[in-house]
Amino acid sequence: MIIHTVAEGETLSSIAQLYGITPQDIANTNFPPDPDRLVTGQTLVILQPEIVHSVVQGDTIESIARQYGTTADALLRNNPSVIPTDLQVGQNIVIAYRDTNPTVEIAVNGYTYPSIDKNLLRRTLPYLTFLTVFTYGFTEEGQLIAPDDDEIIAIALEYGVAPVMLISTLTQEGTFSNQLASLLLNNRDIQDRLINNIIENMEEKGYRALDIDFEYLPVENRDAYIDFVERITQELNSRGYITLVALAPKTSADQPGLLYESHDYFGLGRAANLALLMTYEWGYTYGPPMPVSPLPNVENVISYGVTEIPSQKVLMGIPLYGYDWKLPYVRGTTRAMSLSPQQAIALAEDMGVNIEYDIELNAPFFTYTEDGTEHIVWFEDARSIEAKLSLVTKYNLAGVSCWNLIRDFPQIWLVLNSLFRIAKIV
Repeated sequence: MIIHTVAEGETLSSIAQLYGITPQDIANTNFPPDPDRLVTGQTLVILQPEIVHSVVQGDTIESIARQYGTTADALLRNNPSVIPTDLQVGQNIVIAYRDTNPTVEIAVNGYTYPSIDKNLLRRTLPYLTFLTVFTYGFTEEGQLIAPDDDEIIAIALEYGVAPVMLISTLTQEGTFSNQLASLLLNNRDIQDRLINNIIENMEEKGYRALDIDFEYLPVENRDAYIDFVERITQELNSRGYITLVALAPKTSADQPGLLYESHDYFGLGRAANLALLMTYEWGYTYGPPMPVSPLPNVENVISYGVTEIPSQKVLMGIPLYGYDWKLPYVRGTTRAMSLSPQQAIALAEDMGVNIEYDIELNAPFFTYTEDGTEHIVWFEDARSIEAKLSLVTKYNLAGVSCWNLIRDFPQIWLVLNSLFRIAKIV
């Protein structure tokens, strides 16, 4: 894998010629927003085919995989533009890329809403271990409030990906309910009812794991939350399921703030099977302009996290989005617009500006002016993702968790697939 940063005047053809591949090789993996108009500063992941199979009559992805001693999933990861149900005679299928033979295996989780474009979902699933469906809620009586998740569970299982049920205290208004959390955590009968409903739902629908996400809890519920997570983990583990717990990005045990104080890394990390550190949202909708996930901030959380939680239980959060801020930023007034990396590149192209890169924060950005108003956009690209993934190796983490899949970001999967093998538990 080579990460190429587009220089002024370069085209897909000139870059392809530089690396001895075809423009279509680049387009079929990177999916640039406009292959005919690259942006200076844009990144392209260069993958050089080493073994290529030409489809013959009767071939299927499964039969080709058997022929070369690999898996259908591996072929789909190597060929993200291929539609497995529509192979064409003469079509090239990359079996292996040069200098890409990862040996380290990690777990990859991806969050999604049931409304995700199903074509995008199918293109993404080969890179995942877990697919977490956002989100189940619950009532004060411990009854579940369910999303429309049947189709998405079926598709996940079709691709050998473990569907994960997410339970949270998120309300229909989009806020976390302290009242609901406190009621549950301090009432054993409600807990019994909720746990039984969760187990029944998982068994009925085919879920393989549970993600527990209670945020902004009052600090007085900290120990009760650990007890609840430990209790539900024991119940689920006895039935062959596993649990994940989502944790705020802390850098010390006594970090102040409602988001952090109730999340005890040691206690919750011990109680659940996996701990997902939400290492994103430093740059956020109402905050000042900065990267969503600046590398120094991420590493500070990870380096603390592994002192409290065994590293092989830790999933590092990775954002698949960025933000566009109007300038000057006014606290309490400025509201940033969320956008995908693909949308960010297209915006830079439309505005005729170059993409820059902050080496210290390891994040791409650009500025532009529209209708007399200056904007700044921070987002993610192949360079920033490679930098984050280096922490997985450095700290021997279990893997990563991506928020969220409805934002198209092809390059993360190219980099991930080049660096790691993807664990499967289904």
